[in-house]
Amino acid sequence: MKAIIIEDESLVARELENTLKEVAPDVDIVEIIPSLKVARKWFLYNAEPDLIFMDIQLSDGISFVLFDQFKLQCPVVFTTAYDEYAVRAFKVNGIDYILKPVEKEELKRAVDKCRVIVGGKSPYPAGIEEFLQAYKMPSSQAPVYKEKFIVHKRNHWIPVNTKDVACFYKDSLFYLYTFAGEKYILDFESMEDIEEVVDPRQFYRANRQAIVNIDAIRSVLPKENSKLILSLGDPLKMDIDISREKAPAFKKWFDR
Repeated sequence: MKAIIIEDESLVARELENTLKEVAPDVDIVEIIPSLKVARKWFLYNAEPDLIFMDIQLSDGISFVLFDQFKLQCPVVFTTAYDEYAVRAFKVNGIDYILKPVEKEELKRAVDKCRVIVGGKSPYPAGIEEFLQAYKMPSSQAPVYKEKFIVHKRNHWIPVNTKDVACFYKDSLFYLYTFAGEKYILDFESMEDIEEVVDPRQFYRANRQAIVNIDAIRSVLPKENSKLILSLGDPLKMDIDISREKAPAFKKWFDR
């Protein structure tokens, strides 16, 4: 079984990985994910694993929010330091849980249960939706992305709504292009800083220079070397390169 670990404490994650090698050698940990931010990107660009080991309280939020954003169907083993009330909620709703520190036998039992589910010999535990609703992250803690950007125009600052942004582009300076073909200078220090404040389902980091809005893409041209060329619609008339390495991830993001 292919599995991922979502845990913000690196030592705890590595210890869990090592314990799994002892009690469940057939479980292949393909990724250790340290935060919600990284988890969102991972689920956008990768196939769902067979099994997830997930901490509840991460450094940047509650992990339950991932179930609001992605239709995850695989079993989840929660590793948690929650009190007994939360533990009872897990049991009632049929979701595996392990209290920290992780005990080998408890981990083995949880994996065995998930192995049966993955093998199709048992239905997925009932009640998960009710459980997630009970512990759903308050809307005030949900990820918040920029609604507008302040840009420069003739010594003035003017607002541009994020929904009107076709792409961001770096060329010595950082630029914002609108669907209307307008070009503005942005006060940002890196493309990574821009990437963090826009919705990853709407905007894609195509390469080191460009972040594009999915609604701005009018066509995609595959090249013989497996690269892709994104053509942005009028009046922009811009072509954006996607490398061979990033092409599979882009296809998954674009075709959803």
